[in-house]
Amino acid sequence: MQRLTPYIHQKPDWPTFSWDDAAIVNLLSEVRNLQGRLVGKMETLGFELRSEAVLDTLTLDVLKSSEIEGEVLEPQQVRSSIARRLGLEIAGAVESDRSVEGVVEMMLDATQNCFDALTAERLFGWHAALFPSGHSGRFKITVADWRKDTTGPMQVVSGALGKEKIHFEAPDSNLLKDEMSVFLDWFNGNYQLDSVLKAALAHLWFITIHPFDDGNGRIARAMTDMLLARADKSNQRFYSMSAQIRIERKQYYEILEKTQKGNLDITKWMVWFLTCLESALQSTDLVLKKVLFKADFWQSHKQTALNPRQLKLLNMLLDGFTGKLTSSKWAKLTKTSKDSAIRDINDLIDKGILQKEAAGGRSTNYELVGM
Repeated sequence: MQRLTPYIHQKPDWPTFSWDDAAIVNLLSEVRNLQGRLVGKMETLGFELRSEAVLDTLTLDVLKSSEIEGEVLEPQQVRSSIARRLGLEIAGAVESDRSVEGVVEMMLDATQNCFDALTAERLFGWHAALFPSGHSGRFKITVADWRKDTTGPMQVVSGALGKEKIHFEAPDSNLLKDEMSVFLDWFNGNYQLDSVLKAALAHLWFITIHPFDDGNGRIARAMTDMLLARADKSNQRFYSMSAQIRIERKQYYEILEKTQKGNLDITKWMVWFLTCLESALQSTDLVLKKVLFKADFWQSHKQTALNPRQLKLLNMLLDGFTGKLTSSKWAKLTKTSKDSAIRDINDLIDKGILQKEAAGGRSTNYELVGM
């Protein structure tokens, strides 16, 4: 049934977007200021610390972009995959699943090759990387091509069977070739539009076209990172828009739905996007704090005698250990006996490096001192 009020892609003047410059000028100025200050601050760190910050940021970006879609990836697999592709050596590197490798491949292509043109073939490559088996969950989907709508129109739906609520219906599949041609011409064109604003508009425009059977959100966020990297004039990423969207996921879906059911004046969407980006930039202090803590830690312990097992686990703790550290986990990760694990841990406690966590429980957990 046709909605009485059409979606924005059904408006006669689609895709002629507009917004109130006066409503966003101060936000854009603050975002640009924060970007400049952040890039300047990171450039003072030196190559190794800067690489560490990039690795942390990209890992966070991949994890949180997937979480927005309800998919939880294993952090160490993501970190290991990114490090391998960037040529960085990390402690505790592990093999990664195909699902992890695919999303990492897409994100790194988008950010590391951010100045290359975006083409249909490149998007198809990203889509194929996300769905290497040709399935989304149990369902076979069209991969590396625009959706076909063989089972009906593409809809964003929630609610129990029989009580579904339609949040959005995308353009018909027979329109996609032309829709994406217009979009990609605009994306690659040299228009007089600030790259940050272009990132906001591209995100909304692509999500509204919804050209794939699945993966549209993750691809939209990769494209957003691509344009933000262009805005920074650097393929090194020091902040994660996806991490902030994950925090604001409810508001993200609400503003998308309202905008797609509204008119082509997208001022409210632009304000939300810039406010979210401002928060993402401000939260980067946490990434920087972690990187500097790791650098200070190894500087202060450069003369401390540590065995290979201790070095491996300390690096894993500094990089963001998943879950709680126990003597059993230590033994498993270092392939040693539990008695040796306890000796290693007690030695680090005596050296003031590890401490028992304050919260008690059936097993004793350990943490880095001062972290």
